[in-house]
Amino acid sequence: MSIELISYKLCPYVQRSLITLLHKGAEYRISYIDLADPPAWFAEISPLHKVPLLRVDGEVLFESAVINEYLDETNGAPLMPSNPLQRARQRGWIEFGSELLGDQWRLSTQSGERYDAARESLLGKLRTLQGQLDQSGGDGPFFAGEQLSLVDTAYAPLFMRHALLDGPLALTAAGEFPRLERWSEALLALPEVRQSVVPEFESLFRDYVRDAGGRAGELI
Repeated sequence: MSIELISYKLCPYVQRSLITLLHKGAEYRISYIDLADPPAWFAEISPLHKVPLLRVDGEVLFESAVINEYLDETNGAPLMPSNPLQRARQRGWIEFGSELLGDQWRLSTQSGERYDAARESLLGKLRTLQGQLDQSGGDGPFFAGEQLSLVDTAYAPLFMRHALLDGPLALTAAGEFPRLERWSEALLALPEVRQSVVPEFESLFRDYVRDAGGRAGELI
């Protein structure tokens, strides 16, 4: 089986799938494109003109959650629960993470009232997530306990970017999100997470935020 991941170096959604590939030890190749100037073939195979795309023996899959479930089902031990109710619950929190990434992107690129709105929305969702983790109990270190899940691979890119933004933007008060902090530390320490970005990721991300011309670019 031939697997090719179509990527953009800063895309957190691509990173979700790359973490899953690395964790599973699957054989793959990765192709980077410039979303500002994509090749002609990309528009022909990407229905939403977005990454990630996964080409599997000529077939094309899109949307990171779909790609991750396919990779999970076809490589090694499953990262999703066997119980349908718990599996559906985790899918819901993966979608919640996508909403958080949207807020984080707006926070990184907007100014004025849009920046303020994104900040409040992001903090509100982080409080909801912290409450969910507190309610579910257990010490982690991951979302569902000691075993990594697709929820974890979905949130690791969020936490990686949050680590770069948090200090300069004074996003979160010290001690307000202890469970999220422990979860973030556990994920960012994983080799598959550290290896899921290009070596120059931090400088590329900071340049992207500065070039966006928003409030965050003045502070980061």
